[in-house]
Amino acid sequence: MDYTKILAEVEETLKRIQTHKGVIGTMVVNAEGIPIRTTLDNSTTVQYAGLLHQLTMKARSTVRDIDPQNDLTFLRIRSKKHEIMVAPDKEYLLIVIQNPCE
Repeated sequence: MDYTKILAEVEETLKRIQTHKGVIGTMVVNAEGIPIRTTLDNSTTVQYAGLLHQLTMKARSTVRDIDPQNDLTFLRIRSKKHEIMVAPDKEYLLIVIQNPCE
């Protein structure tokens, strides 16, 4: 497996997401909830990563409790100020924070 190629593709995808209208920030969080890549400041990153990791694990567990054959594929949260989108994978979470009004 060519990790440099995969890393380049990940970087390219994150850059592309960041250019979308209204995107405030993106982050990649590992399975333990530790941010490994972010476009936000440190304190915001740590807060979002910890809380969204917990919420995603709870949502995944809820989906599986309802139907053990099922799994969480996407989580979208809309508040008055932001829209937060979480794409969970086996080992990582991709989190995008967006201004829904733009």
